[in-house]
Amino acid sequence: MITDIESATPALCRLQLGSELRQLRQAAGLNGRQVVRKLLWSSSKLTRLETGDNASVEPSDVIALCQIYGATAEQRAVLEGYAAVTKTRRDWWQSAEYRPVIRPGFKAYLGLEATASAFQTYASEFVPGLLQTEAYVRAIYANGHQALSAEEVDSLVTVRMTRQEALLRTESPLKLTAIINEAVLRRAVGGPKVIRGQLGHIVDVVTARPNVRVQVVPFKLGLHPAMSGPFVVLRFSDRAVPRHIVYLENLAGAWVYRKEGDVERYVEAFADLQALAPGPHESLNLIKKAVKEH
Repeated sequence: MITDIESATPALCRLQLGSELRQLRQAAGLNGRQVVRKLLWSSSKLTRLETGDNASVEPSDVIALCQIYGATAEQRAVLEGYAAVTKTRRDWWQSAEYRPVIRPGFKAYLGLEATASAFQTYASEFVPGLLQTEAYVRAIYANGHQALSAEEVDSLVTVRMTRQEALLRTESPLKLTAIINEAVLRRAVGGPKVIRGQLGHIVDVVTARPNVRVQVVPFKLGLHPAMSGPFVVLRFSDRAVPRHIVYLENLAGAWVYRKEGDVERYVEAFADLQALAPGPHESLNLIKKAVKEH
């Protein structure tokens, strides 16, 4: 339960609302099919509510579910409060400025990232977004497969830079653990000057922020558990349901995985990779060496 709804973000309220509604449904001994049949809803509507994927939640929908689930007056008041926040406030990425350049799948991911307590990522080709410099981001979009206007590039750069503020929060900053392939250090994205600045930035952030940890997977390690490609594991607080979510992205789109079996495979792969890769100190030396080589 959120202790201070007044200061909570819409993304956090959506996630918490979905979690508590799911728990109430399960406590009432109902499955999703029974609920949507009673309310004449589509099954996707209930799924979106329980996973926090809606941009906003109608209080009337919450009231209807609370009646079916037999929620107490106190539970109903709290859940209606969550819904009210989603109706009266907007997350920064939902503004008109960013809406045209953020794909639906990525928009859903941003809501999860904003509420996560820890972020674990394996990066095979690019520096993880939360550690990228503005020059590096611009170089990526300038050479992308999709023709973008200068205004669209500016908006995408702002989105990337704004996301990084999660690492700097004074209260409960996001805990970032990044494992990057050695190819990321070698690939001169944007040219020597840009990549030197980018790698130097990683060194600075890791040195200054105890909530950021970076490891490098050197080529000499050979085969490793993440050879299939990059991924992100988002971890949530002990009270959140589910505890972990996986995000995958490629040229065709972006996907969020919540199924326990699918998620567990990525959680295990990241843990194995963390154990195989050189530790943070040795990895930092590899990054510093790459800076000099560029």
